[in-house]
Amino acid sequence: MSEDELRKLVENMVRSMLESGSVEIQKGTALRTQGDISRPTNNYFNDQMEGNARYVVAANWKMNMTTIEAKEFAMQIRALGEEISNSKRDAVVCPPIYLAPLLKTAFMGTGIRLGGQNMHHETKGAYTSEISPLMLKDAGCQYVIIGHSERRHIFGEKDHHINMKVRSAFNHGLVPLFCVGETEKERESNATFRVVRKQLKLGLYKTSSKQSGRLIIGYEPVWAIGTGRNATPADAQRVHAFIREVLTEIYDFPTAKNIRILYGGSVTPDNASGLIAKKDIDGFLVGGASLTASKFMSIAEVCK
Repeated sequence: MSEDELRKLVENMVRSMLESGSVEIQKGTALRTQGDISRPTNNYFNDQMEGNARYVVAANWKMNMTTIEAKEFAMQIRALGEEISNSKRDAVVCPPIYLAPLLKTAFMGTGIRLGGQNMHHETKGAYTSEISPLMLKDAGCQYVIIGHSERRHIFGEKDHHINMKVRSAFNHGLVPLFCVGETEKERESNATFRVVRKQLKLGLYKTSSKQSGRLIIGYEPVWAIGTGRNATPADAQRVHAFIREVLTEIYDFPTAKNIRILYGGSVTPDNASGLIAKKDIDGFLVGGASLTASKFMSIAEVCK
């Protein structure tokens, strides 16, 4: 299927979903497509969900860090990496791609993994400045962030582009850290659930429950990223539980139960404990605080 054909198919899906309003999930439970995050989500999940065995703490360095700074950071967090294999945590650092080979060497012998911040869905071609999945793997990356809000809202990535990246990541053995989240305007207009549901349905289109064993979801309320504001633990939990409902519709209940859902949005050592205590929060996608080794390690410390 060509990109144009896929785009048209996705557009038709969007129209269909917006017209239908809601769908049914397992055991006849209705999924909401509208509503403020203060509305409760389905009790079926709250009663029967079990926590995941391992938390994930992922550092998104964005366009930060020089070679010298990256070396210093790596030296400071090696202690974290050496205990990862014996704890209920996975730690991932997503640097600017040019730093990945350096960090691959620095983290050797530890449990810290590397991820890319973005990728193109094709393996090679005339795509100036893009990074392919094969290049990520060659640089030492096992994970890749896809659909980050800055890619969506600054660089204009659409759901059908993001879907092609997710499917390509699966096909090339990478773990996609697939991001969803609403803007402040969408939140204030009570569209949080509708927006998040649409992003999940379109971004995971034509993926399978078998592939989803490598899937991680990142919920990042756009209004909280880099602003110092963050969702309250209760608000974040409601959206995370809703995400798991939608994942059940896309896949099935056992699959959704085991997909890890991270919170991202001005995560700090001060608010991490309250957030991680919630049932459906399985770790963090950390932005600004991940640039300081002591802060990143403090956030990782609460994920036990």
